[in-house]
Amino acid sequence: MNGGHPAGKRSWRLCGRVPANDAGAARGFTTTSRGRFAVVERRISPHTIVRAVNEQVFCELAGEATILNLKNGVYYGLDRVGSRIWSLLQQARRVQEIRDTLLEEYEVTAERCERDLLVLLEQLSAEGLIEIQDGSAA
Repeated sequence: MNGGHPAGKRSWRLCGRVPANDAGAARGFTTTSRGRFAVVERRISPHTIVRAVNEQVFCELAGEATILNLKNGVYYGLDRVGSRIWSLLQQARRVQEIRDTLLEEYEVTAERCERDLLVLLEQLSAEGLIEIQDGSAA
C-alpha cells in the first residue's frame, strides 16, 4: 500500500472541474466558453469503439488537458483522470479496453469506473469531440 492505495494504483477522482451552473454535467468535464452540455440518448456501450475527432487540438499540463474544438472554437478542460481518458482516445479503442486500462491504473470499482467513463464519453460525443462506431460489426 502506498498512501492508502495499492502499490502502483492512483486515486480515482473524475470530478472537481464542473462549474456550479452546469450541475447536471458529469464530473471531470467542463466547458470554458459558452458551451453547454446537451442531454443525449445513451448510445455508447462497453463494446462501442470511440476515438477523438481530428478537428481538435489539445495540450496537457500538470496532468490536466485543455482541448480546443476547431469546429466551434470552444475550449474544454479535463482533470487528471479525464486527461488520461483523453490520451487513450487518441487511437480508436473499445470502451471496455479504456475501462480495463483505467481499472489497472486507478483504485476504483468497476461499476463506478464504467459509469463515470460512459457519462464522460456521452458528453464528449455531444460536444463533437469524439467519433463513435458501433463495435458489434468490428
